[in-house]
Amino acid sequence: MSTQQDPGPAGDGVFRTKTVEQSILDTEEPEHALKKSLSALDLTVFGVGVIIGTGIFVLTGKVAKETAGPATALAFVAAGIVCALAALCYAEFASTVPVAGSAYTFSYASLGELVAWTIGWDLVLEFALGTAVVAVGWSGYVRSLMDNIGWQMPEALSGPDVADGFGFDILAFVLVLLLTVVLVIGMKLSARITAIVVAIKVTVVLIVIIAGSFFIDTKNYTPFIPDSVKQPAGAGLDAPLVQLLFGYEPTNFGVMGIFTAASVVFFAFIGFDVVATAAEETKLPQRDMPRGILGSLVICTVLYVAVSIVVTGMQHYSELSVSAPLADAFKATGHPFYAGVISFGAAVGLTTVCLILLLGQTRVFFAMSRDGLLPRFFSVTHPRFGTPYRPTILLGVIIAIVAGFTSINELATLVNIGTLFAFVVVALGVIVLRRTRPELHRSFRTPWVPLVPILSVAASFWLMLNLPAETWLRFGIWMLLGFVIYFAYGRSHSRMSRKSR
Repeated sequence: MSTQQDPGPAGDGVFRTKTVEQSILDTEEPEHALKKSLSALDLTVFGVGVIIGTGIFVLTGKVAKETAGPATALAFVAAGIVCALAALCYAEFASTVPVAGSAYTFSYASLGELVAWTIGWDLVLEFALGTAVVAVGWSGYVRSLMDNIGWQMPEALSGPDVADGFGFDILAFVLVLLLTVVLVIGMKLSARITAIVVAIKVTVVLIVIIAGSFFIDTKNYTPFIPDSVKQPAGAGLDAPLVQLLFGYEPTNFGVMGIFTAASVVFFAFIGFDVVATAAEETKLPQRDMPRGILGSLVICTVLYVAVSIVVTGMQHYSELSVSAPLADAFKATGHPFYAGVISFGAAVGLTTVCLILLLGQTRVFFAMSRDGLLPRFFSVTHPRFGTPYRPTILLGVIIAIVAGFTSINELATLVNIGTLFAFVVVALGVIVLRRTRPELHRSFRTPWVPLVPILSVAASFWLMLNLPAETWLRFGIWMLLGFVIYFAYGRSHSRMSRKSR
């Protein structure tokens, strides 16, 4: 923590910055202070808990069959490197500005209030939709397990994707409400539940790796990098933006197919940035935040690479299932028992993904309200549990309703573009804060600045360009709505604005 006195807001208007010192002082106000209870192990468990979700159970087969073949392992490595570049930037900020809010707080300290609002509004969308999407996915796995034992949910209570007419996903709705209660009660309880569930989830993944390695046929690795094939051209807004702007045609398979696959499997890594939202609730953030962020990313990358090597060795990539590749690969080798274990692991594992995404969103919302950009009513912490209970309850109920009523498969890509946009802003923020506040004590320093942040921006932006133009359009509409709210409310109610006046 810096021992210097707060020099006050820097800059004028929408580009005024909130100093690191002021951000830290705000965390010491009794009514608005979060309870510090997390260790490096807790943070690593949170990271692993949110990263390992449907990606490892689904994307492996889809990418291997359609894009990269056995070289899917290299695609995971490439995506892991992109995430590592961003993680190094997050680690510096989280240890220097150990305040709730993640990229929102970091950008407020470096790039100014309007940019901070923009990224905060972006994160609210990312985490909200992410929680709802995963809750619906969890509901699907649970219904599948129930079907296996002869229980069937009524169609009307299985969600709009299943029901012919009216459909309400009661399982997704109840899950989000229960997790909301857990988050209100306290972070330590959340960490304990997460640790238990993550242990089960990682055990299932290790079973896949160890058991599957006995059923590998090395002939399935030939060719390791299949010959390059042009992707079918996209049409209209469904086409990748890079294709519409530059006429670039992505390829499947071949060396370039590995990078095309990386833009897909990247989404299996989404979530490590959520660890940074818990900085204020960490006992020793300067030491433990970098360990938690980088440690969880390394663990998940190793697991992803190992799983992709095993599954493409068990079954030829051209025969892999797209919907349930791991489970079906074991069925194809005559071991259906493991298929049930994998389905159970996926259902259990998605619980922690929902929990931690909801945690991330409430902390960003809390930080924005403490700064006055959203109503200060939401920045009061619970007198007993020390948690931001008001935004947690509000957002939990809203997301539960969204998860219950909405078919949100098409909105899932908004989670991806929101994450990549946050990566870009954080990387730029590292460069700016190094120039504007070189005297700040940094417990962790991103190496090779500005090279690493520039590479992070370039890699993240390239992946954004590979998303459909329709996703960009929807993202733009959400951002436009955010600007309207900022100029109508946030700008005039900002605490930094009042200080300036």
